[in-house]
Amino acid sequence: MQSFTVVIEPDEDEYHAFVPSLPGCHTFGATIDETLHYIKEAIDLYIEGLLENGLPIPVETEPLLVTRVLTAV
Repeated sequence: MQSFTVVIEPDEDEYHAFVPSLPGCHTFGATIDETLHYIKEAIDLYIEGLLENGLPIPVETEPLLVTRVLTAV
């Protein structure tokens, strides 16, 4: 088992999810729960594709920092 950081953000009337350590691995859903379900499927397919092509599965390093930065606009 391996865990991946998933970012879910609102996108108009839906939610967009992506996995920073898996470039191109993203999906959309109508609810957060649906989006989580879809991103889990997307991760599985992404990993399956890596394995089929003999490529390594990325490993996230610690520490991981997700934060907000305030700036004058």
